[in-house]
Amino acid sequence: MSARRWAGAVLLLLCWGLLGIDRPPGLGDVTDVRHWSYPDYTRVVVELDRPVSIKADVRHLPADAKASRPERLYLDLEGIWVGRLYLEGLDIGDGLLKGVRIGQNTRSAIRVVLDLERYERHRVITLTHPDRLVLDVYGPREGGETLHWPSPREESVEPRLPAGMRSIETVVIDAGHGGRDPGAIGVGGLREKDVTLKLARALEPHLEARGFRVVQTRQSDRHLGLEERTAIAEAARGDIFLSLHLNSAPRRSVHGVETYYLDENNDRHSLTVAARENGIDRADVNPLQRVLARLRVSEVSLHSQRLAKSVQREIVRGMPREFRPIQDLGVKKGPFYVLFLSSMPSALVEVGFLTNRAEARRLRDQAYLEAMAEQIAVGVERYRKGSATLASSGAR
Repeated sequence: MSARRWAGAVLLLLCWGLLGIDRPPGLGDVTDVRHWSYPDYTRVVVELDRPVSIKADVRHLPADAKASRPERLYLDLEGIWVGRLYLEGLDIGDGLLKGVRIGQNTRSAIRVVLDLERYERHRVITLTHPDRLVLDVYGPREGGETLHWPSPREESVEPRLPAGMRSIETVVIDAGHGGRDPGAIGVGGLREKDVTLKLARALEPHLEARGFRVVQTRQSDRHLGLEERTAIAEAARGDIFLSLHLNSAPRRSVHGVETYYLDENNDRHSLTVAARENGIDRADVNPLQRVLARLRVSEVSLHSQRLAKSVQREIVRGMPREFRPIQDLGVKKGPFYVLFLSSMPSALVEVGFLTNRAEARRLRDQAYLEAMAEQIAVGVERYRKGSATLASSGAR
């Protein structure tokens, strides 16, 4: 867009605001704008109250010194009204993004503008429940020393090798649910969020003992959105993403362990579990699968399958005698948000059923959680060894 056309759009917005033009009927609203800043990565989320339609591809504009405009990205969203709510914009100033501006570009569409300080590439995803637009901006960050990140790597930020070609050093552990989201509730009021956090804490030293660097998405009982969980994983430059969950079922006799990796799948049971973990109705998983089809999951899908098989195998076969037998429910494919937002080999482990009395009793036992953590770590280590063998042989 030329400086003249940009000035005209701004003038139109101001005129609408001054004249008090009424809002057209039938439009959705912007309900929130959030962002997270990490050393080489910033995520901006625009939350809406209706599904979003992107009118065209994201446009990248160079800096315009004469008009005093920075380098920027922008895109238009159809069917949304923002009025003057974000006309002044949100300052970020994290060395990668200067800020975010949202304005009413036409009577029926808004324009989202990211003013850039540094830029290498971007990614755009639309999600539902709640409806939102996710904008990921990557690049070498100016002034990165002002950001705080636990245990940062002392290295320059470089483009990453494909998943099958890089060494496996960092494991991101994602304790499912947390805070106001308890997850499944089981026998005696046992809450999924409490068990996953205990298991995540137990798993960390077992992985560290095997030479892995470990990053936890949460260290306490706090709520994290799925976007933030995966933003943490991406920012930490994780090599493996493990999401820990507990299962539930209407029939209390159902028990066992199952592990998921990302893929499109219409299996009835997979859709039910995916809906529960994503916090949506089962009928709403089909649109999610259509989103999945547009994402480039092929690079990590095979590696995720190998990771899931390795972890599942070690849990089922390697638990101490006093905790056997472990019902093997298998490795399955499922459309989980938390997996497709991650660009690294990922698996979601459902380590038991809170609604089964015997398993709920075990899941309250710290010794059982320690044994489970040990076997998950063994599975991750075996996956790493297998990956190194494949890489050295040139296999994909």
